[in-house]
This record gives sequence, structure tokens and C-alpha cells, in this order.
Amino acid sequence: MTSASLEVLVEPFKEDSPGPHVMAVFERLSQSGFVVDMGPFSTTASGELDELVASLGDVVAAGFAAGATSIQTRIETA
Repeated sequence: MTSASLEVLVEPFKEDSPGPHVMAVFERLSQSGFVVDMGPFSTTASGELDELVASLGDVVAAGFAAGATSIQTRIETA
């Protein structure tokens, strides 16, 4: 198995005030069992590569359903 990290940048961005679109992404990743951290500009999740990739559709859909106008993702293997 390959460990990886997923970085998700959700817009619109408001400093110190994550909106429901950001929280939806955070909660979906947390519910999937990943180690999740909400940083000042993006949310990151750590887990197995195949599980992170499989979760992307649900994560992106949750963000847009909650009001996101743009979602950027980046995955890196450890």
C-alpha cells in the first residue's frame, strides 16, 4: 500500500472564517477515516493513495453542494 496526502483548496476563501463549503469538505474527509487538518489556506488529508483517490468524487461533490465556486486538489505520495 502507498501512503499519500491530499491537499484541497476550496473557494471562495475567507480568512479565519471557513464557510459551509470548506466545512463540508473537511467533514467528508473526516468521515472517511483520514487524518485531516484544516490549515489557513487548504485542508489536507493523509491516508492510503487508493482510498484518497476513491474519495475524491464525494469530497468534491460535497464542497460544491455546500456553495464552493472552485475546488483544487493535489495528491502526493509519501
